[in-house]
Amino acid sequence: MVNSKIKAGEENLLHVYNRFPVALDYGDGMYVYDTEGRRYLDFAAGFAVTGLGYGNKELNDALKGQIDKIYHISNLYYHENCGEAAKELNRISGMDRVFFTNSGSEANEGALKAARRYAYTKNTGRYEFIAMENSFHGRSFGSVSVTGHNSYREPFEPVLPGVKFAEFNNLDSVKALVNDKTCAIILEPLQGEGGINLATQEFMEGIREICDENEILMICDEVQCGMGRTGTMFTWQGFGVKPDILTMAKAIGNGIPVGAFAMTEAVAAYSLRPGDHGATYGGNPLACTAVKKVIEIFERDQILEHVNQVSPYLERRLDELTEKIGCIVRRKGKGLMQGLEFNIPVSEVNKRTIQEGLLVIQAEGNVIRFLPPLILEEKHIDEMVEKLTKALS
Repeated sequence: MVNSKIKAGEENLLHVYNRFPVALDYGDGMYVYDTEGRRYLDFAAGFAVTGLGYGNKELNDALKGQIDKIYHISNLYYHENCGEAAKELNRISGMDRVFFTNSGSEANEGALKAARRYAYTKNTGRYEFIAMENSFHGRSFGSVSVTGHNSYREPFEPVLPGVKFAEFNNLDSVKALVNDKTCAIILEPLQGEGGINLATQEFMEGIREICDENEILMICDEVQCGMGRTGTMFTWQGFGVKPDILTMAKAIGNGIPVGAFAMTEAVAAYSLRPGDHGATYGGNPLACTAVKKVIEIFERDQILEHVNQVSPYLERRLDELTEKIGCIVRRKGKGLMQGLEFNIPVSEVNKRTIQEGLLVIQAEGNVIRFLPPLILEEKHIDEMVEKLTKALS
């Protein structure tokens, strides 16, 4: 029998999501509960959003306090939350200037505009982008134009011109596309939607070298893989390869809609000017309260240290499953952004995990993603393995 709340929702919503038949009601820590009281262990975290889990009282109290003060003002006026959040975000990301958006797609849209504006200001005549196959950068026109899946682009063509796609982790394929019109190279250091594909050290260093030698900007999209998920605040830091522009969203607000694109001072000096870009809700006091408090909790509670302590255990348990269960081909990923590749349809696997009270996410390449809140403990990993094993039996 279909839950009445699900039926009512489906009758009134535009059907653009392949929703599972679950109506969620509230969350607590590592778990979410549906409207009928059933509990689910969450290894999806709302697509890597709720890094601090659900119901964090300190964050909730900070947000409630800000709501009682003011939660929206025009960007024509300054609010200290915005400046303070920007300072903290630049400090942990290694960037110098930041612009707040409402989502990851908007962050990537802004990054593309910033790169084009940089080329325009310097009068280089450059306008082309090199992106990666199997990448995902969003669903707005600019961001979908640099997304390396035909299924995302084809229904909306013609999309943004001047975009070429290279093979991820193949430097020669990137070099073959570089010319005097190349404006920027955009990539995810760890592809999420594309199937949990981690860049190699050689590839990251090679992209940086190509950009430096040819006056091209390097854009790292860390909307999903950023904010502690791979054991450093941002994945580029684990490689020691700094981009010129960095995009982020999801976990920086732990569920409050907020994203950002940030850049070095060298890029900012030639990039966006007043009137070039804007966002009515971007950098609002409520969203910036979330960013500030999330960073504070991350550092005080040593979330990065915890991620690095618990990640090897997750990897070991997933490796054990790979050896034990024949339909699993391999494990891949880094930190608390892991994937299992299957030789059976993962849509069926996902349905079974839900029946066992476990939430995971599908990805390209017949992959199931594991993106748990960063507060998970070994007992949660054991519970996940037990539920997944039952789902596959």
